[in-house]
Amino acid sequence: MPPSSILVTRQLAEAEHLSVGDVVSLSSDPAGKDPRSFRIAGIYEPTPDPMRLVAKRHEVRLHLPDMVAFTGEPEAVTAINVALKDADDAAAFARDLQARAPSVVAVPTEAPEDGAGPFAVLERFHRAIAIVTVLGSTAFLLSLMVMRAEERRETVGILRLIGISRRHILGEVLIEGLLIAMAGAAFGVVFALATQGAVNRFFQWRYDTTLVFVRVTAGIAWRCILLAVPLGVLAGLFASWTLLRRDVVALLRR
Repeated sequence: MPPSSILVTRQLAEAEHLSVGDVVSLSSDPAGKDPRSFRIAGIYEPTPDPMRLVAKRHEVRLHLPDMVAFTGEPEAVTAINVALKDADDAAAFARDLQARAPSVVAVPTEAPEDGAGPFAVLERFHRAIAIVTVLGSTAFLLSLMVMRAEERRETVGILRLIGISRRHILGEVLIEGLLIAMAGAAFGVVFALATQGAVNRFFQWRYDTTLVFVRVTAGIAWRCILLAVPLGVLAGLFASWTLLRRDVVALLRR
C-alpha cells in the first residue's frame, strides 16, 4: 500500500532538507515508536501569524482520516475549517449544523465585531502608543518653534519698528509654517515609503516569515499629513504670537 501524502511547511523542508516526493516517517510517540511512512506531496508557506512570530513553523498537514488513524484519538481533532460557497449562508449553516450535532459549535473565522479579539486589543494598544507619541512630538516641536522664534526676535522688532503690522507678520509666519509643515509631512511619507521594504525584508529574514510588518497605505499617508500639517502650523503660530505680543523695545533688547 503506497504511503499517504502530506504537506510540510517551507521552514521544515529547509531545516530537514526535504523535497517533494520524499518519504518520511512520523510518529506520535516522543521516542519515535511505531512510525508511519508518508510521502511529501507539496511544500507550503504557513499563514503568517503575529501570535506565533517567534515559533518555528515545523508543521505537517495530514488528511483527516490519516490524522485520526495516526494519533489513535478521534478527539484530537478539535476544529475543522469549512469554506462556504456563499458567505451569507454562514448563519443558516451554523444553525443546521448545531441542530444535527448539538455538541458541535460553529463560529465564524472573521474578527468579532465587538472588538474583543486579540488583534482588536493590539490595535487599541497601538493607537494609545500613537497618541502618546504625537503628544510628545508636538511638545518637542513647540519647543523648537519657540527657540526659533526667539532667534528672530530682533528681526521681528525691526519689522515692527518700520511699521509692518502684527497681522501682516503673523500671516507671513502662517504661510511659512504651512510650507514647512507640508514639506516635513511629505518627507516623512516619502521616507516611510522608501524604507518600508527594507524594514519588512529585515524582519522577515529575522523571524523567517512572510508576515508584512510595515505597510504604508494611502489612508495612513493622508492621516499623517492631516495630523502633521495643522500641528506644525499651530506650533509656529503659537511661538510667533508669544513673540509678537511683546513691546517693540523689548524685542530690540533696548
